[in-house]
Amino acid sequence: MGLISVATVLAGLVLVLILKSWKAGSHYLPPGPEGLPVIGNVLDMPSKNEWLTFAEWGKRWGGIISVKLLGRPMIIVNSASIMEELDKKGAIYSDRPILEMGGELVGYAQTLVLMRYGQRFRTYRKHFSQYIGSPKPIQQLYPLVENETTHFLRRTLANPEDLLKHLRKLAGGIILRLTYGYQVQDGEDPFINLIEHANDNFNAATIPGAFPVDFFPSLKSLPEWFPGAGFLKTAKEWAVDTQKMVEVPYAYTKKQMAAGAAPPSFVSAALEDEKLLTEDQIRDIKFAASSMYGGGADTTVSSEYAFYLAMVLFPEVQKKAQAELDAVVGNGRLPSLNDQLHLPYINAIVKEVLRWNSVAPTGVPHTAIEDGYIGGYFIPKNSIILANLWNMMHDPEVYPDPFVFDPERHINTADKPAQRDPRKVCFGYGRRVCPGMYLAEASLFSCVSQSLAVFNIEKKVVNGVPIAPVHESTSGIISYPKPFECVIKPRSEKAAALIAEALSV
Repeated sequence: MGLISVATVLAGLVLVLILKSWKAGSHYLPPGPEGLPVIGNVLDMPSKNEWLTFAEWGKRWGGIISVKLLGRPMIIVNSASIMEELDKKGAIYSDRPILEMGGELVGYAQTLVLMRYGQRFRTYRKHFSQYIGSPKPIQQLYPLVENETTHFLRRTLANPEDLLKHLRKLAGGIILRLTYGYQVQDGEDPFINLIEHANDNFNAATIPGAFPVDFFPSLKSLPEWFPGAGFLKTAKEWAVDTQKMVEVPYAYTKKQMAAGAAPPSFVSAALEDEKLLTEDQIRDIKFAASSMYGGGADTTVSSEYAFYLAMVLFPEVQKKAQAELDAVVGNGRLPSLNDQLHLPYINAIVKEVLRWNSVAPTGVPHTAIEDGYIGGYFIPKNSIILANLWNMMHDPEVYPDPFVFDPERHINTADKPAQRDPRKVCFGYGRRVCPGMYLAEASLFSCVSQSLAVFNIEKKVVNGVPIAPVHESTSGIISYPKPFECVIKPRSEKAAALIAEALSV
């Protein structure tokens, strides 16, 4: 009898061990494409437009799928409901993976976007929260946002062919003013060029699979002359650009403060009691400031550029929006952010821009801090997690005709229970939700409303034939509509005059 009891206990222990092993194994991971031994699904990973491939995988394997990259699981979330579950469990799904090229070698691991979850991350978030992290401080920035938008209108009226360049200066002008107290210059601006160049490096350095060192970290120990180690020279050059992005505008503000001529800004306010700050605190202020630009400029520009593309492709939306502006604001002034509550169709355009054009189609990768379960599947510690935001915003079951730009879908949303506010998807999830989302929304609304008040945005006509551009997006963590041509002209002489009138006040 005793032997039977011992045997039973031993059998039970063996069963528990088997179940634990099975639980931690691939049987409990989300389904996905079969990989090869050792390398897993490395060869299956797309080199561009990865969100489209992930969406196709989602049609076959469901809202949450997995692949393995050299033994490390990557979880791909195609479903908004699964992302909501990730959001609720943000405490264990808010870390960042170590990106050897973009993060460690180029230096972006020191900025908010790639910083690991921990005390420094919370310090940066605190800086953001106090300055731009809620609607109240953003209201104080309304005059700045509106003034920079009107300067954008002036530049675009004078030279409409350089639309994207003007949009970059618009976004840069807002963020450089509030962060460093710096006023951008007409023509080539050295700070805009400096920071945009560093942002281009970031996008190139963080393309999944672009650099083998991200998969084989030991490669960073190679000498630069070694065959295949050319990425080390590139990383060294890009790291210099990253350092300039951090130090040069900060030094400008310090110089202005020393001269007693510094306008109010995030940096000048943070350094009021500089003598009481430690070196680490000053370092964090520098990198938090650079994170404000790096995290906000690219995404805002992408959305504003997409808005202009949408107006070219869907002229009926433009006409309806202009009719609302004429009825509510009139033609005697430019619309302001204080008009926002009275312009439901313009607000719907802002939401539809965020849905229609994914500025970060797969978001920035997250990492699981510990083992957990999502959607009933096991998510091992250190798994990489990608949210296919593009797929969530183009789900035909939630958004019929998802490639049509239709602001009406965001009006009377109580009648559309399956539909989610695009802002709650596009600005991330968990403890990594974008801290600059209120500023981004205000900037986009100001650009949309003021542009529609004074401009007609139309197809370019070649040999009497209107040319319709195609909505295609660039690859990378931050995605833009590919360059397109259009015609931008004032709605009337009175509309053009409003720009100069607004700037003279």
